[in-house]
Amino acid sequence: MENVTSHKHFILNGFAELGALRPVLFLPFSVMFVVSLAANSLLLYVVVSQRSLHSPMCILIAGMALVDLSLPVFFMPHMLLSFLFDWRGISLTGCLVQMYLVHFVGLFHSTLLVWMALDRYFAICMPLTYREQMALPNFLRFIVPLVVRNILMISLIVSLAGRLSFCASNVVNHCFCEHMALVQLACGSTAINNLVGIMAIFLSLVADFIFIAASYVIIFSSVLKSGKSATKALHTCVTHILVMTVSLTIALVAFLSYRINNGLPAAVRVFFSTMYLLFPSCFNPIIYGMRTAGIRTHILRTLTC
Repeated sequence: MENVTSHKHFILNGFAELGALRPVLFLPFSVMFVVSLAANSLLLYVVVSQRSLHSPMCILIAGMALVDLSLPVFFMPHMLLSFLFDWRGISLTGCLVQMYLVHFVGLFHSTLLVWMALDRYFAICMPLTYREQMALPNFLRFIVPLVVRNILMISLIVSLAGRLSFCASNVVNHCFCEHMALVQLACGSTAINNLVGIMAIFLSLVADFIFIAASYVIIFSSVLKSGKSATKALHTCVTHILVMTVSLTIALVAFLSYRINNGLPAAVRVFFSTMYLLFPSCFNPIIYGMRTAGIRTHILRTLTC
């Protein structure tokens, strides 16, 4: 049987359909990158520097800002250079490392929304034991399982992708090393990769969405049954509901577009996959900074000083 050499070097060819207009993408994406870095840095600085903001919810918001700050750094510099100077090459090892970092850190968007939903549940439905439940030793029972889940799932996905042989083509139709964009280039069977990828979606994004939605249903039901006004509950939860809806909708469209034969143009798939990572990084700090009164006050004070 003839030996087939597997590619060890790849070309990231996202938005190739634009041809000579591809460098124009540098401007809007670089603006979003700068906004993401500036907004999340400011939000993280305000929460860390102000002792009055060291509540569990604000710490979780700071965690979201840290995720949103670090995530674009893993793929945006290379992506912007490819737009401006046509630097599209990446090694297989570099591709797998980028894939691991992007998917692992990106998954914490959903994980942090779960922890925020738990915080709101304890604060509104169990106010007398809120401090006890949100104390780190007790809250670790909610932190550790999800962190372990994320590590195991992403490690399995990346390790399976690394074992594939890429003998057909080395042109990745994406701007970074997205899992399915790379797996599609394999010359052998990728059934196990597709199965594990779909399982990861349902065990993370879908499961988190169901848990978050159920927790908010319980919160509103509890408020209504108690006869109290739902205004406060709505105000404290609507931010998380808004972020959850936008983030998870974009994420599901991005992931499922590679697994459903829907006739979407390649550029549309690349756009949704990129927006899944970049848009929340610009969107989240503005929403949390403006809708959280304590954080908003200190941000305005910091900017005016």
